[in-house]
Amino acid sequence: MTTPLPAPWQAFGVRRPTPGDHLPVLAVLDGWWGGLGGEEGSRQRALLLPKLMFQHFGDSSLLVTSGDRIVAFLIGFLSPSRPAESYIHFVGVDPAERGRGLGAALYERFFAYSRAHGRSVVRAITSPVNKGSHAFHTRMGFVTEPGPKEFEGVPVQPDYDGPGLDRLSFRKDLSRTR
Repeated sequence: MTTPLPAPWQAFGVRRPTPGDHLPVLAVLDGWWGGLGGEEGSRQRALLLPKLMFQHFGDSSLLVTSGDRIVAFLIGFLSPSRPAESYIHFVGVDPAERGRGLGAALYERFFAYSRAHGRSVVRAITSPVNKGSHAFHTRMGFVTEPGPKEFEGVPVQPDYDGPGLDRLSFRKDLSRTR
């Protein structure tokens, strides 16, 4: 994962996250998500990023910084159960940096890492109400997988993350790109 970031972000530091980054990343989530879902949304986001993600998946994840400020992160891993797949678990980009390709650059780095480790499929999920995430994944070449339920015309996997926590499930076939 040594591909340089695009020119606008070359001054940013890019490294693998460590367990010491856990609390600083949690500290930016509510602001970056604009309080989406209120207190319950905040709790769900924090539960999706336990310290173990920073302890056990640092080699496949990325953290972008500017000085002491966290600018973006991608937590992903190579599936131990599905040898052809990798999974992007959680991604965040500071709202002040969105819309200029930083998130796409992180995804491309993860795609390259996945390919280098023999993976041909990348999976990801998002909440059905997160229209921005759905649009981003579609632009990145992901397809929304069929589901038994729909939310505003989009297929949904009911109870994916627990009772009442429906998700959109995405798949990207790496063999069809580059």
